[in-house]
Amino acid sequence: MELLKNKAGKRVFKKTDECAIRNVVAQIGDKWSMLILFSLVDGPDRFNSIKSRIEGISQRMLTQTLRDLEREGYINRTVYPEVPVKVEYKLTEMGNELVKPLYTLVLWADEHHKAIKQSRKAYDERVQ
Repeated sequence: MELLKNKAGKRVFKKTDECAIRNVVAQIGDKWSMLILFSLVDGPDRFNSIKSRIEGISQRMLTQTLRDLEREGYINRTVYPEVPVKVEYKLTEMGNELVKPLYTLVLWADEHHKAIKQSRKAYDERVQ
C-alpha cells in the first residue's frame, strides 16, 4: 500500500480504487460480512442455515451480502443439479486467509467489549 502524506507528515487517504482501506477493508467491515464469513468457518453451508444462525439478518440482506462476498472472491456459491436445487456457500482459499486476521480482531473486541461499553455509557452521560 502506497502511503501518502501531506506537508505536515500526516497520512492522506485518497478517494480512489487504489485505497485498500476504502476498497477492501470497508467492504468486510459492514454490518453482516464478518458474521457471514465466520458462519462458514466450520465448512460449507446452505442459505437457510446461515440465515438461521445470524439473528436479525433479512433474506434480502443475506442474499446481497453473499453476492458481494462472492464477487470479492471470499466465498464460492455452488449449485447442485438436484430437485429441489441445492445451493451451498463455502469460503475460498482467500476467504480462509481473511478470517485468520479477522479472528484476531474478534478476540480483541471480546477482550475490550466491556471497557468499550463503559466508555460509550460515560460519553452518553456526559453529552446529554
